[in-house]
Amino acid sequence: MYDDKLFPTTVIGSYPKPKWLNAVNRLHEDDDFSDERLQEAEDDAVRVVIDEHEDAGIDVLSDGEMRREEMVEFFAEEIPGFEFNGPVRVWGNNYYDKPSVVEDLGEPGPMLVDEYEFARDVTSELHAVKVPITGPYTMTDWAFNEVYERDELVMKLADIMNDELKRLADAGAEYIQIDEPALSTRPEDIDLVREATAEVVDGLDVEKTFMHVCYGDFSTIYPDMLDFEIDQFALEFANNDFEFVETLKEHDFTKELGFGCLDVHDASVESVEEIKQNIEKGLEVVPPEDLWVNPDCGVKLLPRDVAYQKMKNMVDAADELREEYE
Repeated sequence: MYDDKLFPTTVIGSYPKPKWLNAVNRLHEDDDFSDERLQEAEDDAVRVVIDEHEDAGIDVLSDGEMRREEMVEFFAEEIPGFEFNGPVRVWGNNYYDKPSVVEDLGEPGPMLVDEYEFARDVTSELHAVKVPITGPYTMTDWAFNEVYERDELVMKLADIMNDELKRLADAGAEYIQIDEPALSTRPEDIDLVREATAEVVDGLDVEKTFMHVCYGDFSTIYPDMLDFEIDQFALEFANNDFEFVETLKEHDFTKELGFGCLDVHDASVESVEEIKQNIEKGLEVVPPEDLWVNPDCGVKLLPRDVAYQKMKNMVDAADELREEYE
């Protein structure tokens, strides 16, 4: 759909939840709101977020992950065999309910199909919908494991994710993003992650597969990461002052590159001109036809008005560059 467009814009996934949805979630946790009323609120939140993505001009948007609290916790709640024993602190005052594998994992039902179909129904035909799914390596790395050998658990989760992606493809999903932020934190496991990724996308017929990676040191896994069976890497650059651009220039970058041009850890809004200069750093790695434009990561921790304005400026910057390079 966007093969002929220079600098297509997309998001990584998460977006700030409306305050009223957070309030509804608390009421639901206290049994003061029914499942039906929670779903109605989530549906409304998805409509609002997609409207903001469309208004900003994002080409391939997401539903902002309005139905998810945390990227590992969400899937662990769906897959039989996990249990939760309370939140753990990850940084600052941010916590997540770290799951633990306590018995052989079972086969979950569809986890994302309803989410995708609703997002597609409320999205204009001028925009495409991307579905993020947490990769098996990050699921394993961010969970306790009392049952499997580590490699065995990664491959078991890869098989489960492959089933889910095939269900999404059957439902019409065209753009799939596999989130593996843990990839670069243990470079010694790159062969395992490559094998697991091949299993995740095995037999998958979609328009494009993305892999999002942030944190860590890309130089420890480059160029080996280029052997992964995905179409595009969406990587973090802005938050580390683009230091890995030089690393990626050391070899031919043979995939499309999703260039992280917005720092999602900084609540100041980059100007259009600054973002243009950021995006042009990506052109030192790949030609214009292989460069997509995205924030470093999901933007859910930013104030909502800041998240919107960052996206809007990113789209304006891509538009101006498109006019210059076409």
